[in-house]
Amino acid sequence: MQRDQLADFLRRRRKTIRPAEVGIADGPRRRTTGLRREEVAMLAGMSVDYVVRLEQGRSSQPSPQLLGALARALRLSDDERDHLFHLAGHRPPLADGVARLARAGLIRMLDLLGDTPALVLSDLGEVLAQNRAAILLGGDHTRFSGDRRYLVHRWFTEPASRAASPPEEHEHQSRQLVADLRAAAGRRSGDPTVAGLVDRLQAASADFRRLWAEHEVAVRRADRKTLLHPRVGRLLMNCETLLTPDQGQLLLVLSPADAEARERLELLRVLGIEEFPSGATGMPLR
Repeated sequence: MQRDQLADFLRRRRKTIRPAEVGIADGPRRRTTGLRREEVAMLAGMSVDYVVRLEQGRSSQPSPQLLGALARALRLSDDERDHLFHLAGHRPPLADGVARLARAGLIRMLDLLGDTPALVLSDLGEVLAQNRAAILLGGDHTRFSGDRRYLVHRWFTEPASRAASPPEEHEHQSRQLVADLRAAAGRRSGDPTVAGLVDRLQAASADFRRLWAEHEVAVRRADRKTLLHPRVGRLLMNCETLLTPDQGQLLLVLSPADAEARERLELLRVLGIEEFPSGATGMPLR
């Protein structure tokens, strides 16, 4: 770990970010160039004291998870993110693996979308980043670990994950998730991560086995679905998907499909974030 170089890099990157780039108002009395340390801490979900110690070269070695959070908060490019990992004594995330960080360009698009719910996902359905509007709508999907990271795994192994979707849409949702996974498995033939996920799903779910055997293939690009939110009720949402050229990551944007959904989404913004129950799996946004 190169503490001094890491500290210098973090300080310099923090000073190059304009508050407006990350959704922070730039008031007339602001004297700081770039972001304040407490703003970086807020964006990264860590303590201000830890950010201070990192910038002063006094911290312990940060974990890959903390580095990922810092890379997102500071809007690092892929090259800058890899450099950050090297300075901290870690190997950067693999470019073709599923446990990677959201691309910097997609993170910037999340910021630009503002009050429109949006998420960045891997091609296996792991949520890599989401904006505040998406958290309001469906909870924090980035908190899961293990196979629970994958929306398709939670859908087929945890009945609670279906509670926010009307029963009449369950079969359609199941088929879309399986067809999308089948497309990813075809692109990544021989990848043990994909093969292992499919094997575990087949062992755990008869419903998944039935649909997998039908060999339907479809990359999801557009859809319309109904979400049953515990606070504002039923929302009909349009779902648009933008894929990266290699189809390794995607940006999912959800917009109200009618006036009623628009009003309820606005009410949700006013109500703000309320903690989801500890056992909740989040709403099925994809």
